[in-house]
Amino acid sequence: MSEINILEFEGISKAFFGMDALKDVSFSLPTGHIVGLVGENGAGKSTLMNILGGVIQPDKGRMLLKGQEYTPRGPGQASAAGIAFIHQELNLFMNLSICDNIFIDRFPKVGKLPFIDKRQARRKTAELLEMVEMDVSPNLLVERLSPGQRQLVEIAKALSIGAEIIIFDEPTTSLTAGETEKLFSIIARLKAAGKSIFYISHNLGNVLELADEIVVIRDGEVMDVDSKQQYTIGRMISKMVGRTIDQMYPPRESSHSDEVALKVDHLSQPGVVKDINFEVRKGEVLGLFGLMGSGRTELARMIFGLDDYGSGQVLVAGRVMEKRSPQKSIASGMAFVTEDRREEGLFMDDTILSNLSIVSIDDYRRRGPVSSLDRQKMSRCAGEVADSLHIKCGRIDKDAVQNLSGGNQQKVVIGKWILTEPSVFIIDEPTRGIDVGAKHEVYSLINELAGKGTGILFVSSELEELMGGCDRIIVMSNGEIQDVFDKAQFDGQTILHAAFKGHKRHSAAREVNSE
Repeated sequence: MSEINILEFEGISKAFFGMDALKDVSFSLPTGHIVGLVGENGAGKSTLMNILGGVIQPDKGRMLLKGQEYTPRGPGQASAAGIAFIHQELNLFMNLSICDNIFIDRFPKVGKLPFIDKRQARRKTAELLEMVEMDVSPNLLVERLSPGQRQLVEIAKALSIGAEIIIFDEPTTSLTAGETEKLFSIIARLKAAGKSIFYISHNLGNVLELADEIVVIRDGEVMDVDSKQQYTIGRMISKMVGRTIDQMYPPRESSHSDEVALKVDHLSQPGVVKDINFEVRKGEVLGLFGLMGSGRTELARMIFGLDDYGSGQVLVAGRVMEKRSPQKSIASGMAFVTEDRREEGLFMDDTILSNLSIVSIDDYRRRGPVSSLDRQKMSRCAGEVADSLHIKCGRIDKDAVQNLSGGNQQKVVIGKWILTEPSVFIIDEPTRGIDVGAKHEVYSLINELAGKGTGILFVSSELEELMGGCDRIIVMSNGEIQDVFDKAQFDGQTILHAAFKGHKRHSAAREVNSE
């Protein structure tokens, strides 16, 4: 092994129930380098990292850490060897302090006595927080931190164990642009300090920006390894999916009618949104864009009845929604894919069948004196949707949703609403945290729904995908609509300028008030 490599994988293979998850994986992690690890969901990235973390054992092959054979038999041994994980789903206790989270199972003791030295723990925590540029008290409860700050606590925790290899798994999914920028600055500092880093993300632009080398895995095999200077996003995508995606956004000719599916009329809620007016026509894909804090998600939740609003109206197919609630919205023909699929869109421990059927459950009730479900009909309908969406699984009545990849989980969320045959579909950040292949499938599905006459409100912070798949784009800032663009007017710089209009006024007002 070369002296510059802190870690090497040599011929790592792993199979589950006769299916290969990894096949002869070999590559290295140089000391003080960032290796971008990319691949579709299910490609084998998580399996490889779980082997590195001692969660599972390889069937074949070996790992070398600092030139010595490395065979961890559990996460504790991996941690002791200086390997730390910063997961997308952070492993923090919300009701405990930052200090308690960092030293949860290894508090310093008072000399040789079996007592915790809380003063020393707080002092060490303060030093760690300074290293990750967090100016907060070690005693602050984690639940009071923003997602970006919680991620920094995880990094501080990794530094507290003396980690030399740090794995970042989809670290920017829940972060604002400012928090992402700060995270990248911290990662650069870790690299400069000699830390070796795996950076795993579906945001290929971020990978290209951060990584020194890039490794592409497909179907359990290493398909490509090269320095980032030799990569383009197009090369990464083609190696990930096994084909060239010249057109990331499937073509769709706009064929919407003049008939209005959804109308939002002078909708206002003090401090959140102000005098919102727009229409979504049948068969139209209307994009809703804005920066973090613009009010786009809050507006979507109000329209569906999850959150209240002070004045205005929501009309579906010309009928005013008098009693605002999700149940009334569903009954009127409205569907809503929430931004957070894990917390709000799915029952993670339940089966695919149960999740697909939950919204339309009344359609399967048998009429009679005793209420019962027509399970055969329910399974048939859910199975047809699962097949049409190409959900990769074993049996929908046996497999739990939590065992699916992110892309397949998102398909289940969308599939449960398809079974209700909605006339209005509100989709909030439908491609967040899923790979490029799954994104293409989601865009195709949106086109298919629009082609059947469904009016779609597509909410996203990714301007490129809205420009690629929408007929019009509404731009929000500071709770107000700043501008509306037809497809012929789409221009990234112009739309971003509109998004910053109210944002700048709001920021200036804050600065004046603070003075």
